[in-house]
Amino acid sequence: MRIIECHPEDPGHADHRDAVLALINHSIVHTTAIYDYAPRSAARLDEWFAAKHRDRFPVLGLLNDDDQLVGFGSFGPFRDWPAYKYTVEHSLYLDEAVQGRGWGRRLLEALVTRAHQQGRHVMVAGIDADNAASIRLHERAGFERVGTLPQVGFKFDRWLDLCFYQLTLDTPRNPVDG
Repeated sequence: MRIIECHPEDPGHADHRDAVLALINHSIVHTTAIYDYAPRSAARLDEWFAAKHRDRFPVLGLLNDDDQLVGFGSFGPFRDWPAYKYTVEHSLYLDEAVQGRGWGRRLLEALVTRAHQQGRHVMVAGIDADNAASIRLHERAGFERVGTLPQVGFKFDRWLDLCFYQLTLDTPRNPVDG
């Protein structure tokens, strides 16, 4: 297992993009990890990758021993106002075949390291209240539950509660307004 930076200009980007797309679309169709109904298109994912690259937000890929992408994680803006510039919201996706092996922990640790390197102060995770594995992963990594929004989503013919988890970092050293 190794973690790589997924970059739109890398030679293997098309393969990574296709694997990321498959992971996202599986989550949309089969889980409440994403409160969305329709699978994403390759064009929409290309726009997402381009925006991540343009805004200097990482997309980290998790490769298995055969160099196949079996997971990814990224972060981006928490809210779109300038005062939130030190806060990011992240997401992680793992192929079911590698869940429970500690690989998600390694990917989350890599995202936390990257957020720290970028001088971020807070990482936020929005997790469906029924996603016990993700909640356990985040709690073990030091994230604290800071709130729950009951019944804010509706998918699979039921109301969904969204829990927010937060990790506060010791960065940046000299935050500034504006």
